[in-house]
Amino acid sequence: MKNKLAILLLLCCGIHAGFAQLHSVSFEEIDSLQSIEKRKTIIFIQTDWCQFCHAMKNTTFKNEEIIQELNTAFYFVNFNAEEKRTVVFNKTTFQFKPTGNTSGTHELAIALGTVNRQLNFPVLCVLNSENETIFQYSGYLNPKELKLILAKLKE
Repeated sequence: MKNKLAILLLLCCGIHAGFAQLHSVSFEEIDSLQSIEKRKTIIFIQTDWCQFCHAMKNTTFKNEEIIQELNTAFYFVNFNAEEKRTVVFNKTTFQFKPTGNTSGTHELAIALGTVNRQLNFPVLCVLNSENETIFQYSGYLNPKELKLILAKLKE
């Protein structure tokens, strides 16, 4: 019975080797988390149709070192730029803005992901503990590139 319980605990808690999971939080959780522990927030802004977004999800964000670093030193938000729900963040309400019958972009993706007056996916946006944008990068990042960025952000 003890062995079954130990195995169950390992599987549920994600401690099993090779099974690390990236912990994602919502925008609505950030303020309360910051009141507990100040951390920078990494926001991954992506869409369902973006091939580079999918590539990052399947490589960069599955890398054990990246997962460990993000889970222990940062808050991580995975945000779909075409999210239709209203999001309240930083005392501001953001909504989905349709651009056609079945297309559109969320105002929060535009606010946080616009780089050089363009919104190209994927976007990595970093906020300080006061929710101010301190870094933005538009484009695919492989694990090695993201590790370098995370190391700089921890300095």
